[in-house]
Amino acid sequence: MDTLLRGGRVIDPKTGSDRIADLLITEGRVAAVGDALTAPVDADVVDATGLIVGPGFVDLHSHVHSIAGQRLQAMDGVTTALDLEAGLMPIAEALARAAADGRPLNYGFSASWSQARAYAHLDRVPVADFAASMDLLGTPEWQRASSPAERRRWLSLLEGELGAGALGIGVLMGYAPRSDPDEYLELARLAAAAHAPTFTHVRELIEADPRTPIDGSEELVRAAAETGAAMHHCHVNSTSLRHIDRVLALLDRSRAAGSRVTVEAYPYGAGSTAIGAFFLAPEKLKGLGITPSSLVLVDTGERIADEARLREVRATDPGAACIVTFLDETDPLDRAHLHRALAYPDSIVASDAMPISWAETDRRTVYEQRDWPLPSGGHTHPRTAGTFTKSLRLMVVESGTWSWLEAFRRCAFLPARVLDEVSSGMRGKGHLAIGADADIVVLDPATLTDRATYSDPTRPSRGIRHLFVHGTPVVHAGEIVTEALPGRPVRGNA
Repeated sequence: MDTLLRGGRVIDPKTGSDRIADLLITEGRVAAVGDALTAPVDADVVDATGLIVGPGFVDLHSHVHSIAGQRLQAMDGVTTALDLEAGLMPIAEALARAAADGRPLNYGFSASWSQARAYAHLDRVPVADFAASMDLLGTPEWQRASSPAERRRWLSLLEGELGAGALGIGVLMGYAPRSDPDEYLELARLAAAAHAPTFTHVRELIEADPRTPIDGSEELVRAAAETGAAMHHCHVNSTSLRHIDRVLALLDRSRAAGSRVTVEAYPYGAGSTAIGAFFLAPEKLKGLGITPSSLVLVDTGERIADEARLREVRATDPGAACIVTFLDETDPLDRAHLHRALAYPDSIVASDAMPISWAETDRRTVYEQRDWPLPSGGHTHPRTAGTFTKSLRLMVVESGTWSWLEAFRRCAFLPARVLDEVSSGMRGKGHLAIGADADIVVLDPATLTDRATYSDPTRPSRGIRHLFVHGTPVVHAGEIVTEALPGRPVRGNA
């Protein structure tokens, strides 16, 4: 059905346009933007008076992989949710699983460096399942430096995945920080040759551990300079911690020199990962400025009491998801660190959204919750439900750091442009030009806010009035359209 959005404040970050206008959606695309447009026969006319109409948000860093998780993200304004930091492989299997289940939002994946290395080191056959990837994070053998034969093996596997539709290479370097830095350079050369970006969770900073083979952020900018590859720095807020000013200055110099470096951040002082991660070993916590009590198990709510308990959980269940508090959001200095990560020029908003689990389910099995509203008792990080609305609340509504135009630029236009070279399908996203994909969000600036908390992490955000994916309503009048599963795969250019 054609849809006419009547009288909204239409914002297009591609052209810098911000005006009151009508917007017509026809056959899944933006057909017209103008004054007093005539509604086609049988078109659905939506009164957008007092509302803001813009391109749907593009999340480069989402691990939800479920209808339930994507519905929470839809209520946060997201129309495209991509897993590019960790990735999944085989790509063909990951895309087929998502298509078979159906998705409210567009989806896609990078090729997984960690899974490729586990195959090369351990003959561990990749499985397109995020729970298996989490379990892998506590397995040391894939994390060591590769032999020449192993390196050739995983590079070949990644090259094949790029040819099969991967949107770049996802590099969990922070989980294998004692690997040989030359391997990262070789990986970047592969990416540059394939015209594909890399998405890196960098290894630890020199301030966190002076024994690191190379400072994590320095490694990324060196690879960008030496290879010409497009290098994306994942969640700079959580890897830089209180050293954010030094890291952002480094990125400034790299970008000024012409390197293709992009960066993302999210607005929370806590992250989430597997408790068996290398950097959560008891002896590593001091370098991060945290203690065992900074860690809380997601599924049980247990706060880790001491070093002995941390060692026990890491040994018995290394893939268990935990919340890691690294900055205190009640402390003005720590809030300022988070603010600077988001305020940095061209910093992209990305959620690092995590899967949702319920206490009675086994996180190692595929679990899909199709009921809406979601049943109570769901466990995840609040960033799954609230990253984009919280960013808008903090940066537009409360601080005025961003205009609404700038907010759409950082939440929609810039993330889509990261993928222009690797995926022609992304070129129609993140803007409202005639012919663009009708991935559109309509929000109420007067009521927009995040509502998810650490104690109640699956509360949907408020203020997203309508959300369209390829012209199909996924959110209508502030409510999820439960039968709508219009999400399509985003593939790399084969």
